[in-house]
Amino acid sequence: MASAPSSTSGLRRPGSGPHLPETARELVKILVAGPFGVGKTTLIDSVSEITPLHTEEHLTEASVAVDDLAGVRDKTTTTVAIDFGRISMPGGVVLYLFGTPGQERFRSLWNDIAYGALGALVLVDTRRIDDSFDVLGLVEETGLPYAVALNTFPDSRSYTEEQLRTALDLEPGTPMVACDARETNSSIDALLALVQHLIDRTA
Repeated sequence: MASAPSSTSGLRRPGSGPHLPETARELVKILVAGPFGVGKTTLIDSVSEITPLHTEEHLTEASVAVDDLAGVRDKTTTTVAIDFGRISMPGGVVLYLFGTPGQERFRSLWNDIAYGALGALVLVDTRRIDDSFDVLGLVEETGLPYAVALNTFPDSRSYTEEQLRTALDLEPGTPMVACDARETNSSIDALLALVQHLIDRTA
């Protein structure tokens, strides 16, 4: 990957079709990680050029004791294996996006899903920063380069970049961007930040 595009112009939009473009030259596996209810499925939905694959199940009474719904009381489903989507970028780079379950009970799936990934986009809900620590720890244990996307919610508090970096204990070179997972361009910009980070690390 020589360089990431500087804007979203030229990116293939959702609905471009199931087949890889003839210009595809480099296929890159990316994890979309984060705690339960942070917006991973939503982000993949917003950018995927193919119909995304979801493995979601409805939350039941049996999950009450293990799935913390604090801050996400309206959530009715959860990913139990992976979400999968794809987006083609200029220069022949195609990102395969693998959304990972955010709960501790699915930790055993992590190594299998992470195998072969070049990097991770970690979504963070600033209303529930502490919930991100386990996922960030998993990513770091795996040795994957990552970028942090702060998924914005209407009732999110405002913090300075320094406050957030300190709270998340991020290395100085770790990209951190604001993101609205519902918006295609915003989600693409977050992915571009990760792609550029991967490029910079190999330059």
